[in-house]
Amino acid sequence: MSDVTGKTVLITGASRGIGEATARLFAREGANVVLTARSEAVIDEIALDIGENAMSIACDVSKYGDMRDAVEHAIGRFGSLDILIGNAGVIEPVAMLAESDPEAWGDAIDINLKGVYHGMRAAMPHMLKQGHGTIITISSGAAHNALEGWSHYCASKAGAAMMTKAAHVEGAAKGLRVMGLSPGTVATQMQREIKASGVNPVSEMNWEDHIPAEWPARTLLWMCSAAADPFLGQELALRDEGLRKTVGLI
Repeated sequence: MSDVTGKTVLITGASRGIGEATARLFAREGANVVLTARSEAVIDEIALDIGENAMSIACDVSKYGDMRDAVEHAIGRFGSLDILIGNAGVIEPVAMLAESDPEAWGDAIDINLKGVYHGMRAAMPHMLKQGHGTIITISSGAAHNALEGWSHYCASKAGAAMMTKAAHVEGAAKGLRVMGLSPGTVATQMQREIKASGVNPVSEMNWEDHIPAEWPARTLLWMCSAAADPFLGQELALRDEGLRKTVGLI
């Protein structure tokens, strides 16, 4: 697994699910973790529980100023920013395209797509200046396959996946490691929201069909190691049993 001792990782959407599991794992492995989310009280409590190598910053990824400030605070506290994990994302409101609310549809784009851009835009100048950095975007199978009721999610995830490739093209020769991770269906609050919608086959899945949040967290840790270098610029999928075996999940 990766040696992240002393490195600083900023995780968006860290108040629950994949984000929280990743923050706790990286901290246990010796990293400085910066938890960001809109739920200030929640991330404050998680950071307090993790300990002195964690800090929480209330942040709305849809606002560039929030992400810029979060990056600056992280560097001010820990001296550098080595890893950015763009995890924040929303699935609601699930709605048919012809019946969707334009403002709510746009809000999903602001978080799922522009939020990833804002993180990259805030972090990349610092990483380029220091000559190294890892950026990982949490993607989805929905980035590549249209699903009923998910036009906002599919479109935003597809855009974020392409932007991740663009970041690799621009940063690889300058020391940046950029990749995407499609975790599949994970046992998080998002799956409860999908279940409640009753729309498309994903909502029909049983809870035990979803993988635990610790699996993508462990994969993200592995992706921060040199062992993942052959996959730079690519999107890895946890549905791939070969990847699961490589990471040690099965």
